[in-house]
Amino acid sequence: MKAPARLGLYGLVLVAVFAVAGFTANTVIPEETVQSWAEDTAQSTHHDEGDNMDAAGHEGGHTGDTAPLGLGIAQDGYQLTAVTAPTDTSTEGNLSLTITGPNGNPVTDFELEHEKELHLIAVRADGQHFRHVHPEMNDDGTWTIPWQWDAAGSYRVFADFVPAETGEGLTLSTSVQVGGDYDPAPATEPVTTTTVDAFDVSVEGGLTAGAASQLTMTVTRAGEPVTELEPYLGAFGHLVALRDGDLAYLHVHPHGDEPQTGETSGPEIMFEATAPTKGRYLLYLDFQVDGEVHTAPLVIDTTTGSGQSNGEHSDGGRSGQEPGTGGEHQEGEGHDH
Repeated sequence: MKAPARLGLYGLVLVAVFAVAGFTANTVIPEETVQSWAEDTAQSTHHDEGDNMDAAGHEGGHTGDTAPLGLGIAQDGYQLTAVTAPTDTSTEGNLSLTITGPNGNPVTDFELEHEKELHLIAVRADGQHFRHVHPEMNDDGTWTIPWQWDAAGSYRVFADFVPAETGEGLTLSTSVQVGGDYDPAPATEPVTTTTVDAFDVSVEGGLTAGAASQLTMTVTRAGEPVTELEPYLGAFGHLVALRDGDLAYLHVHPHGDEPQTGETSGPEIMFEATAPTKGRYLLYLDFQVDGEVHTAPLVIDTTTGSGQSNGEHSDGGRSGQEPGTGGEHQEGEGHDH
């Protein structure tokens, strides 16, 4: 199907979906229906020309299309199912999920990636209240972690994992609605320096759309370089990058060999990332000092070849918090990518 026809058909599908949503706002949509929509959407975004660059900038994406990572509930026969969580901020409970495979059964065999079998990321639609944790899996394939939301809003929950059967990494996600008064605080300008737990963290370098870019994070405290960065989940730092607006998920890789036990580093941590499109990206750096993990939220726009920002966002002060402010590290669960 030619691109214009696909786009027209997709527009009609969206009109139909929103029309149905208007009549079913208080109705639970069957999981089978959600899966069908997800699969249809994925099929409609395939490129005829065979462009296989994924959102991480890797040639040969998982499905051979250019759809960004982490925006679908299903991919390559694997599906994120049975996602449950507290429905408001006043309720303590569990966040749980299951990954089913191509045969429809729960997957229980995963490879380790950064020393964990599954990385769970939750972030509100405006980039606030970021968490990166690691639930535990029981014998039937259900992943569970104690959970309480910090604020109301619409959240995207990502599951990042490598099925042992394929050895290929996947990132699936779904939305979770949290009841209460919603006070959005989206990024309105770049944030290249921030302070978290008395540490000052800055980012240098720029993202160039469609090309690999180097980002250098520098950690200082009271004006002095921090050279006591400790190995954490196989690296001296972990960076999660999400595209502002739809929270498309980027894989980001640290430079250097895996550190040895007892080795320290700093104050710089270097990463390589590829932005799939120009625009604004939300960065969340995890680093460990004295056995405690800290998360620093930053915001950068893509740049032109000359280094000039070309993010299509209005200038001005940030509205509210920096991305991820209010997110908590849960002891013993860790943060990683």
